[in-house]
Amino acid sequence: MIGRRAALAFAVVAASCTATTVTSVPPGSPVAVPSVGAGGAATARRAIAELCVSPDLGEPELVSPGDLPSQIQELIVQVEAARGLSFVTPPAAEAITDQEMDRKLEESFDIYYPEDLYDRRTVAWRTIGVIPRDADLFESYRAYLTGQVIGFYDPQTGELVYLGEGEDLGLAERMVLSHELTHALDDQRFDLKRLDRLAARCADERFTAALGLVEGSAQHFSTQVIINDPDLDLSELADVVASAGDAQEALRAVPPFVQALQAWPYVTGQAFVDAIARDGGTAAVDAAMLQPPVSTEQVIHPERYPADVPVRVDVADLAGPLGRGWGDLDAMEVGELWLKEMLDLRLPPIASANAAAGWDGGVYRAFTDGEDVVVVLHTAWDSDADAQDFVVAMSDWTGAAAGSHVSVTFADGGVRSVFATDESSLAAARAALSV
Repeated sequence: MIGRRAALAFAVVAASCTATTVTSVPPGSPVAVPSVGAGGAATARRAIAELCVSPDLGEPELVSPGDLPSQIQELIVQVEAARGLSFVTPPAAEAITDQEMDRKLEESFDIYYPEDLYDRRTVAWRTIGVIPRDADLFESYRAYLTGQVIGFYDPQTGELVYLGEGEDLGLAERMVLSHELTHALDDQRFDLKRLDRLAARCADERFTAALGLVEGSAQHFSTQVIINDPDLDLSELADVVASAGDAQEALRAVPPFVQALQAWPYVTGQAFVDAIARDGGTAAVDAAMLQPPVSTEQVIHPERYPADVPVRVDVADLAGPLGRGWGDLDAMEVGELWLKEMLDLRLPPIASANAAAGWDGGVYRAFTDGEDVVVVLHTAWDSDADAQDFVVAMSDWTGAAAGSHVSVTFADGGVRSVFATDESSLAAARAALSV
């Protein structure tokens, strides 16, 4: 599995082109504001490191390849031809039952998605307003990522598992297996476990950007495999589209913001790989695998890869100035993708894209005393005009939310947005930041 935040992403291809079904979010009691230790880290970067929860992977053993069904062998040849590379060793691919798939997905989810981290992040995202006040991130990700899945590839073990009985693979199965076989091939050639190492230190923006490349590669080359298949039966597409519609219906209970972040690596990632492959062929994709994009900005705007590197921004420790008992709740890098999807919740997509396009760096940091919450989001911009565009967009965005406690100002060469659960906490944060 690739990293904590998308550990199961290889199992869930974009809904527009899979037969994946997704379970609904189960009802439950709201997540309470967690208690934290008093005092905060010296910098936002340090807060990220101290709050990070790395997955306990143990010592996974590589799975030895066995006898492969003939249709899998045919797909391997087609994937190698499309990708322009050959497997170093045959991939380990195994057909498993629904029950075995459910067990593997649940076990992986429990490893890669620590509940404590996502409970804290739930409270921070609720305070910002990107998820509803009764949403539970941990359960939302569980619902999105552990539904019935056709197949997935695990770089930790080199194992590809898929649902199947016998050798007869339908179009949906061939689509997913081509996608996962591309992951297996890219892993053998370029070591996809590097993404796990990014996630292990909570380098969210770099991880998401690299995941866009990895999923984009799998989408790009698996699409070529399918459209160049001489035995392609287009009549099967109707069933695939219908299954995708069922999956979308099942996603209704998952917050739209979570859905958008999860779908992004497949959709925009493929557009990124399409662009660099169009200009430089498979050699350009290979080069990108060796030097992955470092920001979602680079994936959204391929012309900015690899030269446009973000600047580092900081949010100072406000725990002391906010009062007794306040401490760090959550901290996270925030990229163009995150800002765009946030704005998309309340603004027209074109306005959101334009307002986020001048991003040059970002981080948020959340504080709490176990009851009230303050989140400070600091963003850097390519120009003063870009910063002004974001301020205007944020003003429209906050104005569309009744009862919000938000302040947006120019500060430290960028834009500082402060979100709070109540007006007094917002005032205290603004006073501390003005010192």
